[in-house]
Amino acid sequence: MAHGHTEAFCEFTFAAGRRLTGVGADHPCARVHGHTFLVRVSVQGPVDPLTGFVADFADLRRAWAPVHEALDHRFLNDVAGLENPTSEHIARWIWERLATALPALASIEVRETGNNGVVFRG
Repeated sequence: MAHGHTEAFCEFTFAAGRRLTGVGADHPCARVHGHTFLVRVSVQGPVDPLTGFVADFADLRRAWAPVHEALDHRFLNDVAGLENPTSEHIARWIWERLATALPALASIEVRETGNNGVVFRG
């Protein structure tokens, strides 16, 4: 059997408003706007010979639940640590909240539209 690591992921969404504070006043994102963000939480590791899993998807969903509660239908600028809520900052913020619960965490991908996004690897 081949050795190595496998990456498993779950995708989640949350809807939120924001205003980016690090751009000029004439930048469209300086105005209040919102997105339905797509977040991909990936874990990586060996496949457990007993379960056949890298991680149980139920564990990823359980770890995500409090993050979703903290972000969904919020004005992100009001969330501690997200005063300038760029997708880059959101990805790192999510990583910091999932890393303990998901020790095999490999990356957090945040998409703010179908074609734009960032990937954070801690």
